[in-house]
Amino acid sequence: MSSEKPTLYTFVLLNRFTMMPFASAIEPLRLANRAAGRTLYEWRLVGPGGESATCSNGARLILDGGLDVEPRGHEFVIVCGGIEVAAEATKPVLAFLRRMARGAGGMGAFCTGAWVLAKAGLLDGRKATIHWEYHDGFAEEFPEVDLFRSVFVDDGNRITAAGGTSAIDLMLHLIAEDHGDPLATEVADQLLHTGIRTGQDDQRLSIPTRIGVRHPRLTEVIARMEANLEEPISPAQLAADAGMSTRQLERLFRRYLKRSPKRYYMETRLGRARKLLMQTELSIIEIALACGFSSPSHFSKCYRAQYGSTPYRERGTGSA
Repeated sequence: MSSEKPTLYTFVLLNRFTMMPFASAIEPLRLANRAAGRTLYEWRLVGPGGESATCSNGARLILDGGLDVEPRGHEFVIVCGGIEVAAEATKPVLAFLRRMARGAGGMGAFCTGAWVLAKAGLLDGRKATIHWEYHDGFAEEFPEVDLFRSVFVDDGNRITAAGGTSAIDLMLHLIAEDHGDPLATEVADQLLHTGIRTGQDDQRLSIPTRIGVRHPRLTEVIARMEANLEEPISPAQLAADAGMSTRQLERLFRRYLKRSPKRYYMETRLGRARKLLMQTELSIIEIALACGFSSPSHFSKCYRAQYGSTPYRERGTGSA
């Protein structure tokens, strides 16, 4: 985008959008203007209804307009999503995004906003990211999108940030592209953001940090489990590939995680299944197969043992 006139960011605030990524994006823009001593960036807030938007923490923001605003060529339109995002992908919202895409300089999304952007067909054949909690459901729902687990993705005129503070890293990246690294560094200093992440950085904490254990072989086995949920690998094969016996693998898991490798693997697969139940319209049998269960009945039995409810009842009473 041209640096001769201010770049406009239009934030589309969907109902129950997440505050953190929105604030993490707008503050770097404000600070860039302050550090430069001139207006490099402008922004406007729009959303359904055109009056106010309520975020997931209950706070309300006054909007600058509704879904009738016109696109501008020097503009990025950013969809800010949050909880129960599938319900926000209404026909008016999708029509608005498609219209804006025809006239704006670029489109983007924060957190679950990528779901709505994909539903509008605006991420087909493009690289993107979404919050890790929604990654599996998104991948099943939109196979035409080249999905990454990184904190943000810059695919030219399509930009996405996974949520939380990842929007800070994306905006610093864009500020550096627009006006140079020194300005981006100054903005980062003002934000006390000492570790600037790139598009290659993963969203989630490392496996050792997540499980609270630093053991190379245990980490290796868990990484293989997480990468093979649809076609589970037997404990014997996992042990052999890690250079140990099945008994050694059992002892390793029981010592550090207080459960067997089989139990840990099952809990991981069921966790993924639960996300797919809540976030997609996939059938129960499709979810069962996607999580390594040979039949819906076996899946239902294991699910009930873990969560105290069947997948069918969970979907009937749960929220997306």
